[in-house]
Amino acid sequence: MRLVRLFSAAILWIVVVLCLAFTIVPRFLDARYYRGPVSGHFDGSRFANPDGDDTFAPTAAGPGGKTGPAPGFGMMARFLTDSDGRPAWPDHVTVHQIAPPARVMGQAMVATWVGHATVLVQTRGLNILTDPVWSNRAGPLGFGPARVAAPGIAFDRLPKIDLVLVSHDHYDHMDLPTLKRLWTRDKPLIVTSLGNDSVIGQVGVPATARDWGGRVEVRPGIDVIVTRGHHWGSRWFADRNRALWSSFVVTLPGGNLFFAGDTGAGDLRWADEAAAYGPVRLALIPIGAFRFTAGQMASGSHIGPIDAVEAYRRLGASTGIGVHWGTFRLSYEAYDTPPRLLAAVEACRGVHGFETIRLGQPTRIAPYARPAVTPVTPAAEASCLASSAVPDLR
Repeated sequence: MRLVRLFSAAILWIVVVLCLAFTIVPRFLDARYYRGPVSGHFDGSRFANPDGDDTFAPTAAGPGGKTGPAPGFGMMARFLTDSDGRPAWPDHVTVHQIAPPARVMGQAMVATWVGHATVLVQTRGLNILTDPVWSNRAGPLGFGPARVAAPGIAFDRLPKIDLVLVSHDHYDHMDLPTLKRLWTRDKPLIVTSLGNDSVIGQVGVPATARDWGGRVEVRPGIDVIVTRGHHWGSRWFADRNRALWSSFVVTLPGGNLFFAGDTGAGDLRWADEAAAYGPVRLALIPIGAFRFTAGQMASGSHIGPIDAVEAYRRLGASTGIGVHWGTFRLSYEAYDTPPRLLAAVEACRGVHGFETIRLGQPTRIAPYARPAVTPVTPAAEASCLASSAVPDLR
């Protein structure tokens, strides 16, 4: 009987401790990253998508697909245990690194894909880095998805960085160890959206934060404009949407740079808004981590190639590079589905100039030219997208 009483007491204390943990710990982790006036996308406490929050809604179906369930614990458990029938990914992808130039002067522009959403863009003597991630895992405390491809540029061979764009606080986009290394080495200007400066500041790195529509001067004639996206933010389970997410326009003579960050489609008018700042010479648009069940072509928080091509068309960009694929396995598509689907959709829609580039290969970007679009009737486009070449991609 004494053992039974001791066991019962131990169970009671465990229950009490768990109850206290569930009550106290979330509040402890729920940091207030930003305090400011209420707006159309900030209620004084948390940010929201003004075009509707659907990031945990059922995933959207593409041609030949059916709508799937909203992501939940069951789906997450199957994902983490690799028991959900996902196509196999390679364990390792060979990367042929070529050291980028120290500077690219004048009108010339060179882009090097480092991996995921990290791209080095060099032009006008300016070295710009988007969502820099050099860590081997995208997650807290050394956990999270592991890289299947090494960074396209070894950190020690990275030229001096002048400007860093950080779109939001997810670990695969805001890598604090990398930002700390960059700040210690180069002291770049880091531009982000509201609240993320607080998170970055936790490692002693200063960042300049702006709301959507805010502008930061880099040098005369070159500004960073923080623009809208359709996403969400969190570093822990309890701090959802305490910091804002964004895309960016960098105004440049001869045509702007657009970086979409991480985004779902939403109303897609964020692309129209970015285009209003002037001609887009280069658009960096995500095309991966979009399939949550077989056949689906988008989710609330990520666009796939179908929506990415529409965003590219709305931007009026003359060159586009598809990013956010092939580095961290975050969803259900096969390793090479995003670029294959991008090529198929681009052909169906008569759009040109939106492609993927190899990791670590400095790529010259052509001067801005009015984008060429081959007229395609809605019926022909729908028939093309419904063909077996698109929905059968895994």
